[in-house]
Amino acid sequence: MKHMHRTGLMGIGFLIMTLLLLLTTGVATASELRSDSIAPNSQGVANETCLSCHATPGMQTTLPSGEILPLTVDPEVYNNSTHGLQGYACVQCHTDISEFPHRPLDAETRRDVSLLYYQNCARCHQDNYDNTLDSVHQKALEEGNPEAALCVDCHGYHDVSNPHEPRTRIPQTCERCHSLIYAEYADSVHGSALIGEGNPDVPTCVDCHGVHNVAGPTDSEFTLFSPQVCAKCHADEELMGKYGISTNVFNSYVADFHGTTVIFTQQHPGQETNKPVCIDCHGVHSMQKVDEAESKVIRENLITTCRRCHPTAENNFADAWLGHYEPSLDKFPAVYLVDLFYSIFIPAVLGFMVLFVFGDAARRLINRRRENKHE
Repeated sequence: MKHMHRTGLMGIGFLIMTLLLLLTTGVATASELRSDSIAPNSQGVANETCLSCHATPGMQTTLPSGEILPLTVDPEVYNNSTHGLQGYACVQCHTDISEFPHRPLDAETRRDVSLLYYQNCARCHQDNYDNTLDSVHQKALEEGNPEAALCVDCHGYHDVSNPHEPRTRIPQTCERCHSLIYAEYADSVHGSALIGEGNPDVPTCVDCHGVHNVAGPTDSEFTLFSPQVCAKCHADEELMGKYGISTNVFNSYVADFHGTTVIFTQQHPGQETNKPVCIDCHGVHSMQKVDEAESKVIRENLITTCRRCHPTAENNFADAWLGHYEPSLDKFPAVYLVDLFYSIFIPAVLGFMVLFVFGDAARRLINRRRENKHE
């Protein structure tokens, strides 16, 4: 009798939930819920209906893999999320929910659940989603790596919030998959300024790698064009002026043999080059201030860096490198004075030679006319 009574109560519960769904849905059909209507409050099924069950603490289900999938949604967390604050509804993401009881999830593992739902982001964020299709994450996914980052891995599920507030959230999001790289970045001149000092001027992961169309160092195109990425900050006179850093970075680089070859390769696709770009000398994620002992380009370490490409270089090989500074009385005064001397001496010598030639030619003409008169 008790079992029958419990079964009867469950049946009544299902009936009530079904009626609630029908009443709140109105004339909306399952196909309409899957339509491209993405405006807030056009959801058909109110969130209160979903939360009448899913706000229950400890609600969960066991997937075929044996993993536990939590089904509880904290109303306060969702309501304070980006989607909740804008009034979006559960069923605008869970477009396959059109009946009660819900049909079983077509997922073996918790990862399958993420793979099942993440493409729904495209309904509202088509441009961003399209950009991800050209990313290294999507490439890894297509190559069979189910752990490659998806929209929900970076932005979350029911707790979606502004991805760059605070700004430290950006590298901390990437850390979930790239912990070793994050550790290098955190100790670098960029990372320590952002994470340790809260400096908003330094680049984060997305400033170099892109936001949704993420490119990686294994992409030869990304590496080849990386000098322009660095130049976005290091050629900015206003930004670099705050820190007393030369903005001649890009111009001095492309003026030397290394940079000239790289720029030529950029302009002629298909050409191969082994010439170094910025990250080859300064490091990828671990770059330091140029006067730090750990820096790869400090005078004491520069020859070691050069020998990566020039293994037979002598100890004085790197002494010719002036950094990215133009010679001046403050920076490399000897080079500046020698350059100044030759900038005056060479034109003076050439000018004197021109005057000498013209003077000699004029004197010869005068002498010839005098000779002709005497004859």
